[in-house]
Amino acid sequence: MASHIKSSQIHLRFSQDIKLLLQRLAQQPLTLGDILAETSQRGFSLTIALLVLPFLFPMPPGFTGPFGGACLLLSVQMVLGRRQPWLPKKIANYKFPRLFAQTLLQNLRRVTKILEKITRPRLVKIAENPLTWRLNGLCISWLAILLISPVPLTNPIPTVGILLLAVASIESDGLLMCVSYIFTALTTLLFAFIAYAVWMAPSLLPTIFK
Repeated sequence: MASHIKSSQIHLRFSQDIKLLLQRLAQQPLTLGDILAETSQRGFSLTIALLVLPFLFPMPPGFTGPFGGACLLLSVQMVLGRRQPWLPKKIANYKFPRLFAQTLLQNLRRVTKILEKITRPRLVKIAENPLTWRLNGLCISWLAILLISPVPLTNPIPTVGILLLAVASIESDGLLMCVSYIFTALTTLLFAFIAYAVWMAPSLLPTIFK
């Protein structure tokens, strides 16, 4: 009974931060610049998570380019070792529509329920190493490029990798980061296989239908 109560009382910083942020967005439109200013250093991971969460659920079309591009820009700054995020004025002034926040809030519990089971502070020395911060940025940058790529029905795959890295950074979970690196490598292999299959398709089709 005690262990059940203890497990039910686990609340990740990510869960609390993203829920409060989405509740505010549902009440009044906030710009990306507002969010980054309020979340300070955690703004990198929190904003990146906010940008990729829509790709886990049915959302209106047209988000991939702008959201993926903003995610890529933030992650490149992580690679460069920046701790304070920066966005161009045009992107920073983008306001999240209320429908966006309301849709995410309706589905958020499903995500946080899974994350609360797999995430907690572990291997903190690895998680807080400056080189790890840059490596996380590099992996997120690569996954953001795969997210933007015009490969149909694959958006959730790099999204999961980006989200795991963002949450691991917020929660100082070095073990989850290591798992995310393996996931990034497997995702890269999958996209390489898809690219190879597309490349070979023109020469294989005549043989198949011979």
